[in-house]
Amino acid sequence: MTETPTGPIGICLLGCGVVGGGVLKILAAQRDLLHRRTGLRFEVRHVVVRDVKKHVAGDPRLPWTTDAAAAVDDPKVQVVLELMGGTTPAGGLIERALKLGKPVVTANKSLLADRGPELFALAHKHNTCIAFEASVGGGIPIIEALSRGLLANRIDALVGIVNGTCNVILTRMTRNGWTYPQALEEAQKLGYAEADPSLDVSGRDAGQKLALLASLAFNVRVSERDISVEGIEKLQPADITFARSLGYVIKLLAIAERDADGQLGLRVHPTLVHHTDVLAEVSGGFNAISVFGNALGHALFYGRGAGQMPTASAAVADLISVALGIAPLSFRKLNIYPDSAPPARVLPPEQVRSRYFLRLTVKDEPGVMGQVSQILGAHKISLSAILQPETGDGQADPVVPVVITTHQAAEGPMRQSLKAIDALSTVTAPTVCLRVIDQPKEFAGE
Repeated sequence: MTETPTGPIGICLLGCGVVGGGVLKILAAQRDLLHRRTGLRFEVRHVVVRDVKKHVAGDPRLPWTTDAAAAVDDPKVQVVLELMGGTTPAGGLIERALKLGKPVVTANKSLLADRGPELFALAHKHNTCIAFEASVGGGIPIIEALSRGLLANRIDALVGIVNGTCNVILTRMTRNGWTYPQALEEAQKLGYAEADPSLDVSGRDAGQKLALLASLAFNVRVSERDISVEGIEKLQPADITFARSLGYVIKLLAIAERDADGQLGLRVHPTLVHHTDVLAEVSGGFNAISVFGNALGHALFYGRGAGQMPTASAAVADLISVALGIAPLSFRKLNIYPDSAPPARVLPPEQVRSRYFLRLTVKDEPGVMGQVSQILGAHKISLSAILQPETGDGQADPVVPVVITTHQAAEGPMRQSLKAIDALSTVTAPTVCLRVIDQPKEFAGE
């Protein structure tokens, strides 16, 4: 689709869950506005669902069907919107559409993180395109920015809050002093978290999104397997409290950084963010992605990162771009997609450098901190600050928390240090280790 069509554009919608329903709402409610702005009219020719009976009562006028293959094959279908999610059967149906030369709009970050290079190559082979703005950041136009608006920049770093479920949970834990199970239960009741939240809270969802963002930002091929991932399930209220006392907020961050040799550090984990950093203020279901370019400097992309209408907004924007010929032209001309990019040179996880927050549980007796400092020093890790709350007198064999922050150190030596520290007879529980991210240099001292 390289020229603006004169007649209605036939659409096949694969899946009509939350996001698919939002797309139908926008196309119906904004029909005249979209035509006035773009000159386009859209005709929904097929809505593919598992069970027609569950949907037809809601709107009997829509062309409900269970025959996905026939819907994709329909000669009057010009664009396929895949909003089913998952890798199967969505992957096979996307392949089918691409082989017919039909452009695909998708929000399927799991599939693209797993099979992106293969599917992008198939689209190029058949002179069509894949548009995937809705796959990351809900309604935030971050894919558009990385693939077009920021092309003049060498991107040096990308840091983001890209999972709304985790951000809702962490916001509740921070503001209300709740435990992780309490915050998760409320997030599920409010619809922010799935009944099985494991993809979100494990950090995997953020990792899949980071794979897509990093591929575009650095023009390399990044897979989910390249990314070190830790979730939020083990986070304790005590860590949030101690972080606050040091001037930090804990967020689940997706981080991609280019080092001086061009290697990428790729990671997702709970991170201490200084309270003056813009990311510290991002709460609830909002997402925010900081991008650092050599010409631009720092840019922040902020908005609702999930939900029916924000994600549907991004999908419809892609639909319009495809129909106008903008997306196909860019897809054909730009060498920024994973199938045309070299594999990322990924920095081994043990070499990634960061500052650290350590919470030790130790016996309150002389010499403990000397032993800990000696172990860290032997691994060339220097201390930045030590925080030890006072304990009451008269306790028999008291156990106390000690919080340490460090200067920059590599992950490997830190892990070796933790193993030695936890082996001490005076340390009574495994040490909690979280990373600390520094503020962007241009904001230091403000």
